[in-house]
Amino acid sequence: MQPAEGVDYTRSEDMVLLIQGAYGEFNFLQWETFPLISVRGDDVNAAGDQFPLIETDAFRYDRSFWMYNSAWLNLYGDIINSNGLIEGVNRFKENGADAQLADQYIAEIRVMRAFAYLQAARLWGDLFIFESSDPTTLVDMEIAEFEEVMQHISDQMDLAIPDLPDARPNQRTDIQNGITRYAALALKAYANLELKNWQETVNATDEIISSGLFELYPDFYDAFNIPGKNSNESILELQYSDFGQSSGTNTRYLWNFFGPSSYSPAVEGIGGGWGFWEPNEKFIKFMLDRGEETRLIGSVNFTPDGIASLESDPQYSPLPDFITNVSPDGDIFNNHPRYNFQSAKHYMPSNQYTPGRTTFGENNNFRVIRYAEILLMHAEALVSGASSSVMSADEAVNMVRERAGMPTLTSVDLDAVLDEKYAELAMEWGHRFYDLVRHDRIEELDHEINGEQVSYQRDERYLPYPLLQLDLLPQLKDHNNNE
Repeated sequence: MQPAEGVDYTRSEDMVLLIQGAYGEFNFLQWETFPLISVRGDDVNAAGDQFPLIETDAFRYDRSFWMYNSAWLNLYGDIINSNGLIEGVNRFKENGADAQLADQYIAEIRVMRAFAYLQAARLWGDLFIFESSDPTTLVDMEIAEFEEVMQHISDQMDLAIPDLPDARPNQRTDIQNGITRYAALALKAYANLELKNWQETVNATDEIISSGLFELYPDFYDAFNIPGKNSNESILELQYSDFGQSSGTNTRYLWNFFGPSSYSPAVEGIGGGWGFWEPNEKFIKFMLDRGEETRLIGSVNFTPDGIASLESDPQYSPLPDFITNVSPDGDIFNNHPRYNFQSAKHYMPSNQYTPGRTTFGENNNFRVIRYAEILLMHAEALVSGASSSVMSADEAVNMVRERAGMPTLTSVDLDAVLDEKYAELAMEWGHRFYDLVRHDRIEELDHEINGEQVSYQRDERYLPYPLLQLDLLPQLKDHNNNE
């Protein structure tokens, strides 16, 4: 957006409207963006009727697929909107608004913009970096390499960090659960992880850990449900609410994408979903092989057909008693032709809804960055060559394992860290895919989709640019991107 015509930038009290608008856009995560970011690992399958999304999971890319173009527009729309909001805040600042507050607002918007850049670059690699609110400026702009985008994110976070609140999101009183310096540090860590700047990654995670502000929510299962909403584990979380009322206004993510198409909720009348997001059986067997219970229950909902499929393999028959099609809260998951399993991380138990509310997932937040991820990024960078006086890789990994009821490890190496990330972060933001590609362990991405074994090839890291963008931005045609 460009600064709005007719705005009186001398009315300093109106500057807050810009940051409120920024959060409104940031929380408006269009449903199709997340699955495209997250579908390519061996942790999850696209189980719906969007055939090109299923093909994307199989590393077969169709640049004409509507979801590619939609995600591009969503993410670049967020970037352009952020640029316009920063321009607007600067106009207020030039006209006498509180300079410190203006700088804080700009820093918060920088974080939102950096998040969009991170996700877009992970999808398409080489991108446009620009700070204008006028999208026509893209026409003549050169494309930045993936590494330049990551460095840009890191540099932008360095600019933002000094102006952001030094607190947990749930400690903010001006903008409840808003962005703090620790979200900026987390994005800096992500960017440097992609650059394999291990020490810079640790420098950022060191600061988060040594703040002493964050802790793992004690119950892994409810960390993703209403009790864990805006907990001390949350570093960044998209905010939604029914405002505690049985009817009327609400804000919500379109959780229907993830929800069960056939189930018997313990609380009668709670709605279901489309059943498009299915944990991969390879992931489930990985968890069973490790002796995982807490994180398996907190990650996967089982149907009778799913249980039968697992037990058809003699190595997994009989299954442990905790594997059942009934959730800890008494919801029953029935068979459905679309899926055998469902993500428990994207499922809200029926007994946690506000009375009167029945739409699937209503009132739950979308977790974006958790403290567990910080600990595991910290460990990954340490075993890759960095050093820290704040926390060892062993300590970071074992802190995450302790919550999961897993035994202590000694002498943690990269294998152990990547396994821990697989167990902890499955079905969240594509971490598994990006982790394995970053370390060139692409053979581990092999998995099965609807009975077909699929394998990642070395030139399949990035999606092709969307077909509809090639005519609008001619320079994309000449740029090598999974042609």
